[in-house]
Amino acid sequence: MLYGVSMTTAVSAGVIMASIPACVAVMSWLFLRERVSMRVWAAVVCAVLGIALVSLSKSEHSTQDLYRLDANLAQKNAVVGNLLVFAAVLCEAAYAVIGKKLTGVMSPKRITSLINLWGFALVTPLGLWQASRFDFSSVASSTWLLLLFYALAASIWTVWLWMTGLKTVPAAQAGVFTVMLPISAAAVGVLLLAESMSGLQIVAFGVALIGVVLATLPQRKA
Repeated sequence: MLYGVSMTTAVSAGVIMASIPACVAVMSWLFLRERVSMRVWAAVVCAVLGIALVSLSKSEHSTQDLYRLDANLAQKNAVVGNLLVFAAVLCEAAYAVIGKKLTGVMSPKRITSLINLWGFALVTPLGLWQASRFDFSSVASSTWLLLLFYALAASIWTVWLWMTGLKTVPAAQAGVFTVMLPISAAAVGVLLLAESMSGLQIVAFGVALIGVVLATLPQRKA
């Protein structure tokens, strides 16, 4: 995702990332044989449409590298960047689908522990290489506390909460909730950073929230 965003524009990346709920629904139907109801499909459409509108409402900002390169090379880089971002979308969708599969045979706590164990094993060689030339004393104690909180929130609490929810919620339905990430980020920006929202962005978030409501309403049992 990071390499892809650096090669394309923020707007293009945002529109592509908006397809995560749709990819989760399709992959859950293909690999988990989940029955995706029409209401969940409608929720997916609302989620994708809402976040895509949010991305399109932003100003187009190309990276400096795109300005320095000639037009043909810039266009090729943008295509590669968009493909990399879409690959990241597939990885994110696979995370939800595989997580749903794992919750059928393992507890959320065990899944969280094993994910972090694998992460530790994979990252440690790179971490040791970076540590050999890094001045740890240059990092303030407050920054270490932020890093600790970030590690707990992103790698432990979030994973455990997500897996606990997936244990009882279909993957396609859970995928709709990924729209809450940009919505909550926008809310933080407005409430804490005094940022403003355009009318189109408000409408777009409203459409995305309609998708969440459709996905969470209780269904009638036959």
